Amino acid sequence: MEKANETSPVMGFILLGLSAHPKLERTFFVLILLMYLVILLGNGVLILVTILDSRLHTPMYFFLGNLSFLDICYTTSSVPLVLDSFLTSRKTISFSACAVQMALSYAMAGTECLLLSMMAFDRYVAICNPLRYPVIMNKAAYVPMAASSWVAGSTASMVQTSLAMRLPFCGDNIINHFTCEILAVLKLACVDISVNVISMGVTNVIFLGVPVLFISFSYVFILYLIIQTNVLFLKSQFWVPRSAGTTKH
Repeated sequence: MEKANETSPVMGFILLGLSAHPKLERTFFVLILLMYLVILLGNGVLILVTILDSRLHTPMYFFLGNLSFLDICYTTSSVPLVLDSFLTSRKTISFSACAVQMALSYAMAGTECLLLSMMAFDRYVAICNPLRYPVIMNKAAYVPMAASSWVAGSTASMVQTSLAMRLPFCGDNIINHFTCEILAVLKLACVDISVNVISMGVTNVIFLGVPVLFISFSYVFILYLIIQTNVLFLKSQFWVPRSAGTTKH
């Protein structure tokens, strides 16, 4: 009987959030709501402008539009639930809703890292190879680049979320967080989570470490080109031909 109680499945989770500080909930509700509205308005205007203005139909603004849409999706996956928890005493979230929220937030985070690396590559080509830029970054190239970022981020999210949700959760179902953050959920599993931790570590290296290195190298090359160009410009300004300094006797 005791064994059955230990392995009884969890049907939902309790999100603590700011439940220990109820006086701050209304204040945080107003602040987070204002920031959320600013995010929706700012990113929405950017997406609308890039669509309507044909002069902005370039790779850079295409990636910016994708990044704006991603920010809207990222915040919408968690902020409404957080706002609802501030106004009501209900702090619970169902098992399926927790899985959906976890999958969306993880997918948006992974996709954002890849999109930022694509944007860094776009700026590298534009600055270091300006004459070849229209050929390299044409529509047949930058659209698949953005699409692959979304597909890769969503795939990694589905894998990590499915691995996490297949674990048995029993006993404690309290998450000391505002949302269903994957690491906070994994801590509630009543089995060894080494496989999940290792797989997340590998995924984080691919989706965070590699893009950071790629972005860093891209801007190192850009900085080197700028310095080299400035040095050549200064040399051309201060260089005096030898014949100009000689006089006839």
